[in-house]
Amino acid sequence: MKTVGLMLAVALAFCSLGLAQAKDEKKTITSVLDGTVKTIESELVPAVEAMPEDKFAFAPTVGEFKGVRTFAMQAKHVAAVNYLVGSAILEEKPPVELGGENGPDSVKSKADIVKFLKDSFAYAHKAVATINEGNAVGAIKNPFGEGTATRLGMGTVFAWHGFDHYGQMVEYLRMNGIVPPASRQ
Repeated sequence: MKTVGLMLAVALAFCSLGLAQAKDEKKTITSVLDGTVKTIESELVPAVEAMPEDKFAFAPTVGEFKGVRTFAMQAKHVAAVNYLVGSAILEEKPPVELGGENGPDSVKSKADIVKFLKDSFAYAHKAVATINEGNAVGAIKNPFGEGTATRLGMGTVFAWHGFDHYGQMVEYLRMNGIVPPASRQ
C-alpha cells in the first residue's frame, strides 16, 4: 500500500511540474494564432479524410438546401480562403491561382482535395508565423473587398471560417452515417 501511495505522489509531482511549466510559458501573438490554426487543422483534415470518396459529391437535398456546396466544395472552399488570407497576411500573390489553372476547380479526387487542404494549412502556418507584436495591427489590404484589415484580424479568420465550414461538414458526415473523428470515443 505504501508503494502505491509513493507512486501516486511521484506521479502527482511530475504532473504539477508539467503544469508549472505550461503556466510559465510565455505566449506570443504568433504562438496563439498558430495554436488556433493547429486546432482547426486537427479537426477539419481528419473529417475530410473520413468521408468516402464516393460521397465527396454529397450535398443535402431534403429541406432548405438548394444550391449548397457539396462536401468536396466545402473542403476546397476552406483551402482557397486559407490561401487568400495567408497571401494577404504575407502581402504576396497566393501560391495557387484561386480562379485559375491550379486553383480549387482543378482539384478533383479525394487525395488531391486532402493534399490541397493540408497544403493550405501549411501556408496558413507560414502566414501566422510572421505576425508579431510589431506588425499585428498595421494596415494590410483586405482580401475580401475594399479597404484594409490587420494581420491579427486576418489571422483569426483561419479558425472562425474553418470551424464554420467544419460544422457544416460534420452534418454531411453524419447524414452519411459517419461519426466525425473528433467525436469518436
